[in-house]
Amino acid sequence: MLQGWVILAVSFGYLCLLFAIAYYGDKRADEGRSVINAYVYALSLAVYCTSWTFYGSVGRAASDGIGFLPIYIGPTLTFVLWWFVLRKIIRISKLNRITSIADFVSSRYGKSALLSGLVTVIAVVGIVPYISLQLKAVSSSFTVLLQYPEVTLPLLPEVVPFLEDTALYVALVMAAFTILFGTRHIDASEHHQGMVLAIAFESIVKLLAFLAVGVFVTFSLYNGFGDLFATALADPSFPRLATIGSIGRYGEWVSLTLLSMAAIICLPRQFQVTVVENVKESHLAKAVWLFPLYLLIINIFVLPIAYAGLLHFPEGSVDADTYVLTLPMAAEQQWLALFAFIGGLSAATGMVIVAAIALSTMVCNDLVMPVLLRMPWLRLSLRGDISGLLLSIRRGSIIFVMLLGYTYFRYIGETYALVTIGLVSFAAAAQFAPVIVGGIFWKGGTLSGALSGLSLGFLVWAYTLLLPSMAQSGWLSMDFVDKGAFDIALLKPYALFGLEGFDRITHSLLWSMLANVGGYVAVSLGSRQSAIERVQAVAFVDVFRRADGQDSTRLWHGTVTVGELFDLVGRFVGRDRAAAAFAEHAGRRGVPFERRRDADAALIAHSERLLAGAIGGASARNVVASVVRGEVLDIERVMEILDEASQVREYSHRLELKSRQLEIASAELRAANERLQELDRLKDDFLATVSHELRTPLTSIRSFSEILFDTPDIDLDQRQRFLDIIIKESERLTRLINQVLDLAKMEAGRMDWQMTQLDPREVIEQALDATKGLTQETAIAVEAKLPTSLPTILADRDRVIQVVVNLISNAVKSCDPGSGRIRVEAQADGAWLEVSVADNGPGIPPEFAELVFEKFRQTGSRETGKPAGTGLGLTICRQIIRHFGGRIWVESVPGVGATFRFTVPVRALS
Repeated sequence: MLQGWVILAVSFGYLCLLFAIAYYGDKRADEGRSVINAYVYALSLAVYCTSWTFYGSVGRAASDGIGFLPIYIGPTLTFVLWWFVLRKIIRISKLNRITSIADFVSSRYGKSALLSGLVTVIAVVGIVPYISLQLKAVSSSFTVLLQYPEVTLPLLPEVVPFLEDTALYVALVMAAFTILFGTRHIDASEHHQGMVLAIAFESIVKLLAFLAVGVFVTFSLYNGFGDLFATALADPSFPRLATIGSIGRYGEWVSLTLLSMAAIICLPRQFQVTVVENVKESHLAKAVWLFPLYLLIINIFVLPIAYAGLLHFPEGSVDADTYVLTLPMAAEQQWLALFAFIGGLSAATGMVIVAAIALSTMVCNDLVMPVLLRMPWLRLSLRGDISGLLLSIRRGSIIFVMLLGYTYFRYIGETYALVTIGLVSFAAAAQFAPVIVGGIFWKGGTLSGALSGLSLGFLVWAYTLLLPSMAQSGWLSMDFVDKGAFDIALLKPYALFGLEGFDRITHSLLWSMLANVGGYVAVSLGSRQSAIERVQAVAFVDVFRRADGQDSTRLWHGTVTVGELFDLVGRFVGRDRAAAAFAEHAGRRGVPFERRRDADAALIAHSERLLAGAIGGASARNVVASVVRGEVLDIERVMEILDEASQVREYSHRLELKSRQLEIASAELRAANERLQELDRLKDDFLATVSHELRTPLTSIRSFSEILFDTPDIDLDQRQRFLDIIIKESERLTRLINQVLDLAKMEAGRMDWQMTQLDPREVIEQALDATKGLTQETAIAVEAKLPTSLPTILADRDRVIQVVVNLISNAVKSCDPGSGRIRVEAQADGAWLEVSVADNGPGIPPEFAELVFEKFRQTGSRETGKPAGTGLGLTICRQIIRHFGGRIWVESVPGVGATFRFTVPVRALS
C-alpha cells in the first residue's frame, strides 16, 4: 500500500521542481540569456493536454471508441492549415503589447473597457468548469491511489466533509504555486520565460508517464497491439467502438472538430502561451509541425488503455476516467501507478497555472482597474506607487478563481465526466472566435457588433449548457430541462425551438454561434465606427502592410510634460522600469531625456503602450487621458475645430481695418472645411497624416482667436500682432489642406491634369519668383544656373511650378537664416530634362534618403538629423513627377547639404 505521506511528498517535491525550473528560466532571462527556443515554445503549447487528455480521453474512448479524436484533430488542422491566423494574431499582439485575450478583443474595437470587461466575465464563467475538471482529476486520482492495491470508486464530494475534501487543499496549493509562478512582475506583457520553461518540462513528464502506462498495458499485460485488439474485438460489446460508422454521430465529429479548432486560439491559457508568451515570431514555424506531432504521440495508447480497462474491470466497478491509474494498480505496479499520478498532476497543474495567470490578469486589468479608475468614490490616488497594489489584486484574483473552480467541482461538476466538463468550457471559449477572426480580417466590424455578438452567444451558451448543469446538480428544477422555461416546450435547453437529434454540445454550439455571428455581423453592418475604431481596424487587418511597426491607435492632441508622463508610468510599473523605457525611447529618437519639456505624441503613445502592459489597453487609455491636457484628435474633431475657427469671423469684423483680413481667412477655412469632407472617402490610414499636419496651425488659430474674443480691451498693437499670426497660420493651413486634397486626388486618380507644351526655363523662373518673398524674409541667397535654351517638355505648368516651389521651400527650412545658400540648376541630357535644388544645410543621413518622400514619416529637426518638412510636400512632388514619367531622388552628405533632383522626359505633343 502506498503511504499517503509518500504520495504527498513526491507530489510536493515535483511541484517544487517545477518552481525551481521556472526560477532558473526567469533568472536566465533577467541576465539576457533566454532559455526559450522553438522546441521549448512548441512543448509549452502542449498545456492544451490537461488531465482531460491524461484521464478523460481514455474515459471517452471507453464509451465512444475513436470519438475522442476530434478534440485533437481540430488543433492539428489549425496549426497545419490555419497557421497564418496565429501568425497574424502574434504580430498584432507584439505591436500593441497585448496582455490577454480580453485586451486583444478590446484593442481591436476601440480599446473599450466595456468590451474587455464582458470578455473577462465570459472567460471566468466559462473556464471555471475547466479548472474544476483539473481539481476533480487530481482529487479523484489521489483518493484512488491512496487505496493501493485496492481499486475502488472515490466518494462523491458532497459525502466528504468540507475540511477533509482533498480538492480544497489541491485548489489552495495550486493557487499558491500559481502566485509564485506568475505574479512576480507587474508588466503582464513581459514574457514569463520561467513559467514557459516549466510548462514545457511538465509536457515532457505527462507524455512520458502516459506512454509508460501505454507501453506497460500493451506489451506487458498483452503481447502487443494485435493481441490486445484481437482480445477486445472478440467481445460482442467491442465492435461498436472500433469504427467511425458505429458512432452514428457524424454531426458531433464536425462540431467537436470546429470547437477544438476555436479552442486552441480562444482558450485564455492557449492565448497566453501561444501569443502573449511568444518570444520570437519565427518559433511558430517549428510549432506548426511539432505540436501536432506531440498530439499524435500522446494519443497512440488511448484506445489500448481504454480497451484493457474494459476487459479488466467489470462494468461500473471502476470509473473509466481512472483507467490510466487503476490498470497499473491492479497489476500491483505501485511505482508506475505513482508515475501515472504525477503525470496527471503535471497535466492539471500546468493548465491551472497558466489559466489562473491569464484570468487574474484579465480580472485585474479589465474588471477591477476600470472600477478603481472611473468611480469617483473609489478613484485611486495617483500620487504614489501602486504597482504593489496591482500585484495584490492579481494574487487575490488567482485565489478567487481557484475557489470558484473548487465550488463548481463540489456542487456541480461531479455530475459530469471529465470530457463533458471540458467541452462546456470549450463552447464558452468558442464565443470569442467570431470577434477575433472577424476583427483581424474584416475592417467593418464595430464595437456595437462585437458587444452584441458576444452577449447573445454567451447568453445562449449559458441557457443551453450552464443552467442545465445546475439543474442536474439540484440547484434548479429539472422541469427547466424537461419542460423548458415557463413550461414552454420550444424553450427546452436541449431542444431549443424544437431542434432535436443533436447531442448537447453540438446543439449549444449551433444556436450560440448562430446568435453570436448573426448579432456581430448584423449590428456591425447597421452601426458606424468611431475614428479610433477605424484606425484600429486598419492597424489589425493590415498589420503586415505596416512598415513602421508602430501603434497608431492613439492620436493624442494635448499637452503634458515628460516628467508628468514619467511619474505616471512609474507609479504603475515602477520607477526603475519607467526610467529604462523612457531612456531607451529618447535614445532611439535621438533626443535628450528632459523632464520639463513637453512630450510629443510619440512619447505619449509610448507611455500608453507601457501602461497597457501593466493594466491593459482600455485602462491605459483612461489613465493617460487623465494627465494629458487635451484630447484625442480625430477627423470629426478636426471638423469641429474648423467650425469653431470660422465663428471668429463674426467678432473680427468689428475690429480695425486688419480684421477684414481675418474675415477672409475664416471664409477660406469654411471652404477648406467642406473640402476636408472628401478625406472621408480615402484610405483610413490617411487620418494619422492629416491630424499630424493640421494640429499646429489649428491650435494657433484657436488659441489666439480665443484671446481676442475673451480680452476685448487688449492693446491695439498686441491685437494687430495676434491678427497677423492668425492670418499667417490661416494661410499656412490653407496650403496644407490644398496639399492634402491634391495628394488625395492623385491617389484616387481624380486629379485634373492640364498637359501642355512648356519651356522649362520659363517655368523654373516663375517658381523662383513665387519663392522670392520666402528667401528674402529668411535672408537666404538663391543662385539659379539655367541654360539659355532648354528642350520643351509635355507637362502641367502649375504642377511643375508646385514641385520646384516645394523643393525650394524644403531647402529654406534646412538652411540657417542669414548664411543659407540655395542653388537651382537645370540641364538636358538626351531624352531627359534634369532639375536640381541644392542647399548647404545639415544634410540627410543615408537611412532617411527614401523616407523623406513618405507621407507617414515623422517630422524631424536639425538636432535629430532627420529631414524636416511638412511631410506632404515631397510626397506630392513624387506623385507629380511619376505622373509625368520621371523620377525624383535626393543626394546628400551629412553636414554638407542635400540636393534634390528630378527628371522628366523631353517630348512634344503627339
